[in-house]
Amino acid sequence: MKIKVNDTVLVITGEDKGKTGKVLKTIKSENKVVVEGINISKRHTKPRTSNDKGGIFDIEMPIHVSNVKLVDKKEAKKETKKETKTTKTSKVEKVENKEKETKTTKEVAKKSTKKASK
Repeated sequence: MKIKVNDTVLVITGEDKGKTGKVLKTIKSENKVVVEGINISKRHTKPRTSNDKGGIFDIEMPIHVSNVKLVDKKEAKKETKKETKTTKTSKVEKVENKEKETKTTKEVAKKSTKKASK
């Protein structure tokens, strides 16, 4: 699962389509996430003890990971899609669509260029 806790996500389908929120919890076994302020449900509770108060509470319910999209932290509405690609020079790059920036995470090509120049 690419989405982690404290990531900002955009809901792309469902009742809350277009809303953004922060991921509070991930449920990896079910491929679901709980997002702050998204998919709110009413929970009716009875008082358990004499000090406890019952009532109707709003709680966030889990939403499937396929219904959310990772959003850039710098700009709240900018969507990003992360992929990894391998090129001929054995570099592993992370490409973020929408921005068309490439970030190299591993450079193996330095060794091969030193050997070729000798």
